[in-house]
Amino acid sequence: MAQVIMDKRDVEFVLHEQLEVEKLAKHERFAEFTKKTVDLIIAEARNLAVKEMLPVLRIADEEGCKLENGTVRVPESFHRIYELFKEGEWISLCDDPKWGGQGMPTSVSMAVKNYFHGANFPFTLAILLSHGAGKLVENFGTEKQKNLFLKKMYTGEWSGTMLLTEPQAGSDVGALTATAVKNADGTYSITGNKIFISSGEHDLVENIIHPVLARLEGAPPGTSGISLFLVPKIWVNDDGSLGEFNDVVCTGIEEKMGIHGSPTCSLTLGGKGKCRGTLLGEENKGMRAMFVMMNEARLDVGMQGLGCSSASFQNSLNYARERVQSRHLTASGKDAPPVPIIQHPDVRRMLLSMKTCTEASRSILYYIGYCEDMIHISSDPAEKARYQGLIDLLIPIAKGYVTDRAFEVCSMGIQVYGGYGYTKEYPQEQYLRDCKITHIYEGTNGIQAMDLLGRKLGLNKGQPFRDLLAEIRQTIATAKNISGLEGLAGKMETAAAELEKTAAFIGKMAASEKAMTAYSHAYAFMDVTGDAVMAWMLLWRATVAGKKLQAGAKGKDAVFYEGQIAGARFYINTVLPITRGKMDVINAADSTVVDIAEDAFGGK
Repeated sequence: MAQVIMDKRDVEFVLHEQLEVEKLAKHERFAEFTKKTVDLIIAEARNLAVKEMLPVLRIADEEGCKLENGTVRVPESFHRIYELFKEGEWISLCDDPKWGGQGMPTSVSMAVKNYFHGANFPFTLAILLSHGAGKLVENFGTEKQKNLFLKKMYTGEWSGTMLLTEPQAGSDVGALTATAVKNADGTYSITGNKIFISSGEHDLVENIIHPVLARLEGAPPGTSGISLFLVPKIWVNDDGSLGEFNDVVCTGIEEKMGIHGSPTCSLTLGGKGKCRGTLLGEENKGMRAMFVMMNEARLDVGMQGLGCSSASFQNSLNYARERVQSRHLTASGKDAPPVPIIQHPDVRRMLLSMKTCTEASRSILYYIGYCEDMIHISSDPAEKARYQGLIDLLIPIAKGYVTDRAFEVCSMGIQVYGGYGYTKEYPQEQYLRDCKITHIYEGTNGIQAMDLLGRKLGLNKGQPFRDLLAEIRQTIATAKNISGLEGLAGKMETAAAELEKTAAFIGKMAASEKAMTAYSHAYAFMDVTGDAVMAWMLLWRATVAGKKLQAGAKGKDAVFYEGQIAGARFYINTVLPITRGKMDVINAADSTVVDIAEDAFGGK
């Protein structure tokens, strides 16, 4: 059975019918990105994903990475793909052509990444970090740093990473101990140990540029005393030529549950006292700068989760159509023939759950990209601030909530296959293994929930959350005027009102003496907010589909649109009632989680 990674029709639906990205071409910044151009880009990305990246997914998983004399060897098949990425200029999709970028809309880049992550996200992980590191140079670097590093990073001649985590610190970045001492020539001597560094060392490029968080002597404690430094693996001379090895040594690579093709490295900087870097941005402002990369990375992690879940769903759908087992439940007589398992109600339940989760997640991620595009083309500061607020609010949903649902979809993807899904004969088990890391890195999903409650809910006195509710209610108003969607709109309206009350309640509790109780419900709050955003996206899709059907859509298009309405009906009728129950739990403010004595957990 051929392996599938994406529903091409659904990708096109989100881009052209839900978001109408071709309208962006009316603005000078994106004038060349007409519908024809966008479709050509997506087609090329799909060909690269399907023909080159997908066939080596399992091979790379089995081959893994090897550390040999300080050099990490990635799967051999990755070298050809990397060269194709460089040739096709796929590394810096949305960036300034001056530095080697394509300058495309972010929403369009989301579709490109959707294909790449679905086909082979262990490979694509290296591209993600290289671009993020380059973005730090672009935003905070001096002209000299930009001229030395940026184009080579954006074109893939060199790669980049993010050196943040340390053995004793983990998610508590403020506890890091890496140090930086200023030298007479204006460089800094860097000393420290970093762990869990994705693609921290590999043989795809001749030089790796490391943004490193470290603390200057006498700097304030915690995150307020952290600075950011640019530390190349091989020193780069002022004329751009490569100099001496810069004392950045890979001391080990992790044996992991998944993403075996991506090397996760431990690095020692300055073990021989010869590691140098240059300050990137201002002293003691490193965390602020790093979050520019972090937010981009978190959105991309959501896309990694979606890539896994999309592929798992498409494979499950094809398998369910072809796998014949057991007679139809309504068939009479022992001689009734077996039928494809897609005809069994429980399999259909799983498939519809997988369909709605992947499709709504795709809409969420592409929509965040669209908000970024609107910031670029808008001349109204208030409108720019509104879209930025929506992005900031939705990032924890994109990273935390979407990846939670993606893992559930991958688990159901194994279940649809039954025992075969648990074997390596089929790809489903790898998608589950690979997907798990998306819960953990770039800020665990628990941290995303805390971020949503502690920072994003009250951002700008709650304006982004009010703007989100306004967007949801605008879709509800549209749905009320489309035959067949009135009832769904009414249920969505009730859920939105209850979400508003729940947000006000938990936000107030988080700012009170009951803050610990509030944060014990932070994950549930991320869940209910994510559920509501998913329902909004599905209802939005249904309004588009309803209008198309009213206009006389026929054939395969009509079937697709009817499927959109069915998906919204399923989710709003079966998931939102559970969501409202979770809101009741939050509003009850049960404090057992914080009240229970540590010894009461048992284990002694």
